[in-house]
Amino acid sequence: MAHTEMKPYRVVHHTQSLCPRCLARIPARYEQRSHEVWLVKECPEHGRTETPVWRGGPDMSTWLRPKLPTPPAPLGTVDRGCPFDCGLCPQHNQHTCTAVFEVTTRCNLRCRYCFAAAQDDETQTLQPSAHVGDPPLHTLVALLEAVRQKTGPCNIQLSGGEPTLRHDLCDIVSHARRLFPFVQLNTNGILLGRQPSLAHDLARAGLDSVFLQFDGTSQDIHEALRGAPLLDDKRRAIDALGEAGVGVVLVPTVVPGVNDHDVGAIIRLGMSLAPAVRGVHFQPVSHFGRHPSCQGAPSPSARITLPELMHRLEEQTAGMVQVVDFLPPGCEHSLCSFHANYLVREDGTLMRVSAPRAESAPPAHPALDGAIAARAFVRRQWAAPGHGAPVHDACGCGTDGTTSAAMTAPISSVNADVSSSCPAAPCGHSPSPSGNAASAPSTAVSSGTSRNISPDTSDVVSPAIAGQPRPDHAGDDLDRFLARAATHLFAISAMAFQDAWNLDLERLQGCCIHAVTTDGALIPFCAWNCTAADGTPLYRGRT
Repeated sequence: MAHTEMKPYRVVHHTQSLCPRCLARIPARYEQRSHEVWLVKECPEHGRTETPVWRGGPDMSTWLRPKLPTPPAPLGTVDRGCPFDCGLCPQHNQHTCTAVFEVTTRCNLRCRYCFAAAQDDETQTLQPSAHVGDPPLHTLVALLEAVRQKTGPCNIQLSGGEPTLRHDLCDIVSHARRLFPFVQLNTNGILLGRQPSLAHDLARAGLDSVFLQFDGTSQDIHEALRGAPLLDDKRRAIDALGEAGVGVVLVPTVVPGVNDHDVGAIIRLGMSLAPAVRGVHFQPVSHFGRHPSCQGAPSPSARITLPELMHRLEEQTAGMVQVVDFLPPGCEHSLCSFHANYLVREDGTLMRVSAPRAESAPPAHPALDGAIAARAFVRRQWAAPGHGAPVHDACGCGTDGTTSAAMTAPISSVNADVSSSCPAAPCGHSPSPSGNAASAPSTAVSSGTSRNISPDTSDVVSPAIAGQPRPDHAGDDLDRFLARAATHLFAISAMAFQDAWNLDLERLQGCCIHAVTTDGALIPFCAWNCTAADGTPLYRGRT
């Protein structure tokens, strides 16, 4: 957006970004303007742009969490510098939490917003099929094996296009599950809703979780964003996956003026569908790939920042979810995401089981610790109850290794504040990369705040959790609580992907979600999907 009005501001940080016109690397700065923070940059050839990145509270300065870079072994060399030498290059500071494999470019939708700018399936078939343009199975297996050697036991997401259009998807899942402890499918859910047996086939092949495109609770939202009334298909998909024992994460793309009024209703629906639905992972709209504002800079009103989304969640749930619940990530950069964990109780209340956010940043922790905890938490929380791979990678106590029980994820990235020891765990260990996996999911929590869905119900604290005097039947109550916690933990998170207008190379260098190219390179997700204003890709289609 051209700079049209001078406002009082102060520069709070300098970084580097890209020109959204030519994708040249240029200096950038964060400007604090009252309760907003904008990323401002100027290309010598194409001029100045400024983009809102943080609007409202909490204050961005109190949200940031330092991390000690723990770069993985470089898989490429530096020629032009970040972000032009991804692979990963020696300038990258974080390990792979989730590796994303795009198994097809075909799709049975043509959404207004699409990271991949996926192509219509030329037959518009609703049957899985073979296709000459899809990478063959043997190529994908070789890539899976190569990534296992490079990253170790990271989590895998199979994406597209629409992966369910592949006739051999179950074979792909089976090979992936043989090599990796957690496999997730990113899908629009159409075929899963119309062919329920597919969910059972995928479960037998080893699928742990589905990242289900789910933009709202009314048909008009789906028609506006996806071009079709898909709500019934998606509800049937959830039912089929629940019956098959595959965990479901609802993934709304949040677009101002289209569905930002519906985020609270999505939370309520997800709660009502627990334990089949394991949580909701919001994705504020980003302007790359295919989007309506192609060729022009998105207006500030076309964006919703993380604090704005937090406040909408509090307002639309009448305080059932609160801004103070949300935590910054422990894996990726602090400005990329938020997360909080809850328990869906039998009486219609929601109990927060993640610790409240600290007012000041804790000491910096190694970035690798965050990646380890993130991998472990995803495996436990996003799989169906009793189905997830053993955790915790770090200390072996069967928790996610944090007092915050934290989560978030793209796509499939989850985060934890790994500076603390495990919650109420008998071992009391702090996470360490050398630990072994445990054998049971965590049911211990550090604190609990119970909130009724009704807006006029005040907060109460569970005596069993808060350490208050217990009644005589407290043992039975605790057993019942622990049994509920084993099935009805519910995660709420969001990830703000970057586009060419708000790209910060420091954030990119801390990315833990990596797309896998056809030659086996690992590209940070936002670099892989980044496109210039005219649609020219930074990476996609060039590798």
